[in-house]
Amino acid sequence: MSRRVVITGLGTVNPLALSVDEYWRRLALGESGIGPVTRFPNETMSSRIGGQVRDFEWMPYFKDQKMARRLDRAIIYAHVASHQAMADSGLEGKFDPERAGAIIATGMGGVGTFESDTKVMVERGHKRVSPFFIPMILPNTVAAYFAIENNLQGPNYTILSACASANHSMGEAFEIIKRGAADVMFTGGSEAAMIEVVFAGFANMKALSTRNDDPKTASRPWDKGRDGFVMGEGSAILVLEELEHAKKRGAKIYGEFAGYGMSCDAHHITAPCEDGAGGYRAMRNALQSAGMNPSDIDLVNAHGTSTPRGDAGETLAIKRALGVHARKVMVHSTKSMIGHLLGAAGAVEAVAGFLALNRNVVHPTINQFEADPECDLDYVPNQAREKPIKTFLSNSFGFGGHNATLIFKKFP
Repeated sequence: MSRRVVITGLGTVNPLALSVDEYWRRLALGESGIGPVTRFPNETMSSRIGGQVRDFEWMPYFKDQKMARRLDRAIIYAHVASHQAMADSGLEGKFDPERAGAIIATGMGGVGTFESDTKVMVERGHKRVSPFFIPMILPNTVAAYFAIENNLQGPNYTILSACASANHSMGEAFEIIKRGAADVMFTGGSEAAMIEVVFAGFANMKALSTRNDDPKTASRPWDKGRDGFVMGEGSAILVLEELEHAKKRGAKIYGEFAGYGMSCDAHHITAPCEDGAGGYRAMRNALQSAGMNPSDIDLVNAHGTSTPRGDAGETLAIKRALGVHARKVMVHSTKSMIGHLLGAAGAVEAVAGFLALNRNVVHPTINQFEADPECDLDYVPNQAREKPIKTFLSNSFGFGGHNATLIFKKFP
């Protein structure tokens, strides 16, 4: 019999907030964290808006502060969110290091360091490249560094599957605990790709919204006027714990991890299947993993990126996966307020889902101005909804056709 897995800690830094409580307050109010991008010159770019994490004092979260000054922003965000989750869980000093691990995702890793040191080399020569360049750009450092400072000796690695990375990471952490390879896992994602070359790449492929004069309404999933996604940055970490381990120490429990499904579109390096077939298979597989029927789902935290093809395809996928129940389920997009955090997206959205599960309030999808006939589900438009939630399903789909779906439920 496989072991049950529960969630006992949450942490996040993102474009809306620097803590879980602030995140929830602003989500429930339907506030936007999108504004002009100020990190680099962008006057000639087609898109100049995004979701930036505001400046904050992160040094106290690190034991080795000399090393902390060298870290890439992606590692910093992951470390801060992980510490918040550790504190929230009350786990510190209450776990066997050999039975605790971390799987933390990133879509791009330390690209900020890659860009800055490349400029140093071009302008000042190869001898001026930092000796810390390699570990700072390696994607796995987002998981490794927290483990190093907090003595997590169990499973530790990083998954990269574009915008499905965080969901894959949480799903694999779930499987590790289920099969008995660990009792505690820190998992989620971190992204800090708000740099000139990445922004230019997305802009030039016409993936980003160009609603520069009105950034707060630029991310508008399922709205007829949507014109592309808005990039964001940040991190969210969840503490997954084996149920009996959590109960033995009297931990508070946010909910239970019920199911995990994945698939591949096998279609195109960037474009999703127009009929949503890959997303459908991921949801179907997650329902089978959880032993649930479509009618058991109360809420879908959708991938919901605000792209014309992606939103229409996901709507079709939800209809196919949930059948007639799709007309009754609530579907919302956290990205309408924080933008798309790429490899960290699924984690910040899972945190939003657990807050809905525990507070019986579903945050809105903001910027719903004109209905798109192709997108005709209940997207919780513009205002939060007070309603008890027992289960939620969370989708993440990534370039390359990667799809990962998670299902969580109330405990007990």
